[in-house]
Amino acid sequence: MIFVDSNVPMYLGGAPHPHKFEAQVLLERVTASKERLVTDAEVLQEVLHRYASINRRDAIRPALEAMLDIVDDVLPIEQRDVLRAGEILRLPEAWSARDAIHLAVGAPRHPAHSEFRPRLRPLAWTHPNPRGLTATV
Repeated sequence: MIFVDSNVPMYLGGAPHPHKFEAQVLLERVTASKERLVTDAEVLQEVLHRYASINRRDAIRPALEAMLDIVDDVLPIEQRDVLRAGEILRLPEAWSARDAIHLAVGAPRHPAHSEFRPRLRPLAWTHPNPRGLTATV
């Protein structure tokens, strides 16, 4: 299972950006892999927030439609996910709150070992067991 973050549709549909080509290549690669692509409700909210904050409300629907065309599923955020994110933030790794919620949402919904690529940067997140989270570069 591969997690698709909000910047993917924004890079693809947005103005010229250094990461635009990288987003295209990454999307082609993960699509060809036939792995399940997911996102969560928070990511969709991030798309809404970003385009509303820069007064690009006309871009909201195309960005959301692009994301929904890319992913196989949108994972909900439930109470247990928020509590799990709180546990993740207590770990020694320096996770941001947004990254912790994405990890918490995905962790109980995938096999024991899956990769998350929540951002277009050379970081692969793995969740090898229910008690520990590791990041590898």
